Amino acid sequence: MRSLLAVAIAMTLSAAAAAQHIDRTRGSTPIMEESVPPPLTNPDNSDIRRQRAYAMQPPVVPHKIEGYQLDRNANRCMFCHARTRTEQSQAPMISVTHFMDRDGNFLAELSPRRYFCLQCHVPQAPVNPLVESRFTDVETILRGAGSPSTLPRR
Repeated sequence: MRSLLAVAIAMTLSAAAAAQHIDRTRGSTPIMEESVPPPLTNPDNSDIRRQRAYAMQPPVVPHKIEGYQLDRNANRCMFCHARTRTEQSQAPMISVTHFMDRDGNFLAELSPRRYFCLQCHVPQAPVNPLVESRFTDVETILRGAGSPSTLPRR
C-alpha cells in the first residue's frame, strides 16, 4: 500500500513539474496547454539567389510556391527548372545530381529520389527566429574569425 501511495505522489509531482516547464519556442504557454500559432507571413518573393552557408547546401526557394502542385502526378517546379525549360523561364536548371540514381549512374530524366523538391529546398519568410542562432558560416571559420564557442571541440 505504501509503494502504491509513493508512486501516486511521484506521478502527481512529475505532472506538476511538467506543467510548469516552459519551452523557449512556445513562449510563455505551459507545455500542457495548446499555444496560439503566430499569424502566417507572406513568403519571400524577391527572386534573388541567396548565399549558401556551407558546401552542398541546397539552395532555398526565392519565390512563392503557394498553389504549386507537387505530388506523384505532377511537379510544378519542373515547369521552370527542367533542363528543357530554363531558356524560356530563365530559372536555374536543377543540379546534375538530380539525374543520378543511388548507385551514381546518370539517368535521362529526374531521379525518383529527387522528385519531391521540398524535402531539401524550402521557401523563406521574413520572420524573427524563435531561438538565438550561434551558427557560424564556414568561410568565417576558415578565415579564423569564428569564435571558439562555435568551433568543434577535439
